[in-house]
Amino acid sequence: MSADETRRYVVAYDVSSDPRRVRIAHTLQSYGDRVQYSVFLVDAKPSRMLRLQARLAALLDHATDSVLICDLGPRDAVGRSRMATIGAERTYTGAGPLIL
Repeated sequence: MSADETRRYVVAYDVSSDPRRVRIAHTLQSYGDRVQYSVFLVDAKPSRMLRLQARLAALLDHATDSVLICDLGPRDAVGRSRMATIGAERTYTGAGPLIL
């Protein structure tokens, strides 16, 4: 694994305040694709993911809010076979070119 390899992450949040929830959603939309109301897929290099984590940490109320980040592995190795949808499927960025 290369330190600058693009990886796919699932990011989910549980935020109690509407204004904070909106700010967190907008931040995540600038990094990835919304696949559920509070769940995003983010394709990013580790350094960019660290910046996202810092931005989210600054927005959260650490006593009441939480963000879950799951590293699914290298983007090129994570295909649809590792993710399944039941019901209406949302579109998201595939393994094509990543523009940063």
